Amino acid sequence: MIKPAIPSDESRRLQTLRDLRLLDTPPEERFDRVTRLAKQLFSTSIALVSLVDADRQWFKSRQGLDAQETPRDISFCGHAILDDKIMVVNDAETDQRFCDNPLVCGDPNIRFYAGYPLAAPDGSRVGTLCVIDDKPKEISKEQLQLLRELGRMVEEELIAANDSTIDPTTGISNRNGFLAIADHLLSLCKRKREPVTLLLFRLQDLHAFEDNHGRYEGDTMALEFSHLLMAAFRDSDIVARISLDTFGVLLADTDVGAAEEARRRFDESLGARNRDSSREHEIRTEVHTLTYEDSQHENAGVLLQEGEARIAEAQEQQLAEIAASAGRSA
Repeated sequence: MIKPAIPSDESRRLQTLRDLRLLDTPPEERFDRVTRLAKQLFSTSIALVSLVDADRQWFKSRQGLDAQETPRDISFCGHAILDDKIMVVNDAETDQRFCDNPLVCGDPNIRFYAGYPLAAPDGSRVGTLCVIDDKPKEISKEQLQLLRELGRMVEEELIAANDSTIDPTTGISNRNGFLAIADHLLSLCKRKREPVTLLLFRLQDLHAFEDNHGRYEGDTMALEFSHLLMAAFRDSDIVARISLDTFGVLLADTDVGAAEEARRRFDESLGARNRDSSREHEIRTEVHTLTYEDSQHENAGVLLQEGEARIAEAQEQQLAEIAASAGRSA
């Protein structure tokens, strides 16, 4: 058995997958109708919408399979997301990648597999629409096109999930809502020659916190953090949840000095919250400050991308320091 390789964009891919907020959610008719149709049209025993998480493949929709998830390192879909083409395995017993795979040697006894890699709105391949059977099969060009069309139906649902402008957990603007409002604000400040500053807050260890305490507790922390931001900054400032663990505040008519002063006031509020003995967990953040320059930032998206690049660089540096420390300890 050959384990699936890790995609080169794995960090972004996982962040995109989590931002879709589909993992570990109940079945939905908008996905189930596609898998029912796929199972029928391809006359297979199984049809799935599979989302490839860090160490598992989790099935958002499943027809003909009881399991809700399987390990990623034995998954067919882990291989399928490595390319943007449909992956077809006509007979898994004769394919060196899968011939001794537990899913082939045992239940559900996979022989045939065809998986369309599902692209999220940012292009990240987050999973597959796949059809599976316990007998070897051939697939025609027409059937490949049919699977591609069905896969695009699922991708449309991923886009729809991403098109909302409100974060459902916190009730504040999400990334899309932030960009829509921010572009108008930047245009206005540019005409009035007013400074604009962006503060990006990343909740440290939120993913690990959710893993240890559950998604509900993670959502509760994000909601509380959003309330702290809304209370600390002005009504005219744009407060948004940019991604699962990143929040942004865009301050109009505010230079870096004034923004840093506002940030210090927020830090005091956050510190008071963390010192409260009734709180079981601290909220820890890292903050990045960016100044809008119309000559460098064509729009709010470019400004935000610069900030996210800084966050990614900081995370890479932290991982490098952890690895170096572990090496010295060894």
